[in-house]
Amino acid sequence: MNIRKLLAPKFKEARLSLHLLNRNLLARICLILLLCILVAAVGAPILAPYPGDAITDTHPENALASMSAAHPLGTDELGRDILSRIIYGARISISTAILTVLIAVVIGCVIGVLAGGNGGWTDEALMRFTDMFLSFPPLLLAIAIAALLGPSLGNAQIAIVAAWWPSYARLIRGQAISVKERQFVKAAEAIGTRVPEIMFRHVLPNCIAPLIIESSLDMGGVILTIASLSFLGLGAQPPTPEWGLMVSTSRNYFMNAWWYSIWPGVAIFITVLAFNILGDGLREVLDPKTRKN
Repeated sequence: MNIRKLLAPKFKEARLSLHLLNRNLLARICLILLLCILVAAVGAPILAPYPGDAITDTHPENALASMSAAHPLGTDELGRDILSRIIYGARISISTAILTVLIAVVIGCVIGVLAGGNGGWTDEALMRFTDMFLSFPPLLLAIAIAALLGPSLGNAQIAIVAAWWPSYARLIRGQAISVKERQFVKAAEAIGTRVPEIMFRHVLPNCIAPLIIESSLDMGGVILTIASLSFLGLGAQPPTPEWGLMVSTSRNYFMNAWWYSIWPGVAIFITVLAFNILGDGLREVLDPKTRKN
C-alpha cells in the first residue's frame, strides 16, 4: 500500500503528460510518423522489396531506371532499388542517432552531476574543460574530429558524441545546482548521506524532464549531422545505404535521374522535422513554464 501511495503521484503526472501530448495534433502526427519509420527500420528485411540491394546485389542492366511498379522510387547507378536502400538507411540513421545521443547523455550527465554537486575547484575544472568544446560549432568540431580519425560511420559517431556531450553537461550542471538547494536534498545531507549518493539518487532523477526534452530535440540534429558527415565522405562508406551518402553519390546523376537525389533527401527532411516537432511537443508537456493544462 505504501509503495502504491508513493507511486500514485508519478502515475498521475505521466497520465497528464500523455493527455497533454495527445492534444497536440502535430506532435501526435509526428509521433505516429516516427513509429512508422522505426517499424520500417526494424522490419527492413521484411518490408524492403529487394533486401539484397541494400548491400551486395547490383543490377547494372537496370541502372538509373525511373519510378515504376517494380521500383516505386527508381534505381541508382548500379541498378539497386532506392526504396529498399532508403528503408535500410532508416535502420542505420535511427540506430546510429539513438546510440550517439545515449552516449552523449551519459557522459554529459556524469560530468554535469559531478560539477554541480561538488562545486568549488571540481566545478571550475570540469566546466572550463566543457567550455573548451563548446567554443567550437558542433558541426565544425564533428567534421574536424571525423577527418582526424578517418572516414567511417563509427568514427563519425565518436566525433558527434565529442561535439554533443558538452550541452548535456551544462544542462545537468545547472539543474543539479538548482535541485540540490531543495529541502529534500538538505534533509539527505543532514542525515549524513554522501554527496555522490545524493547526486545520483536524489538530484539526477529530478533532471529527467529537461533531459528528455533536450535529447528528443537533438535527435533530429544528430541525424542531420550524420548525413552531413557521410555527404562529405567522413561518415558511412559505400556500399552502406546511408541517406547522406546516397545524396552525395546521387548528385553526379541529378540531371538524368532526379529521383535518385530527391528521395533520400525527403527521408532526411521528414525524419528531422518529425523529431523537432515532437521535441517541441514534449517541451510544452514536460516544461512547467510552457505547459498548457
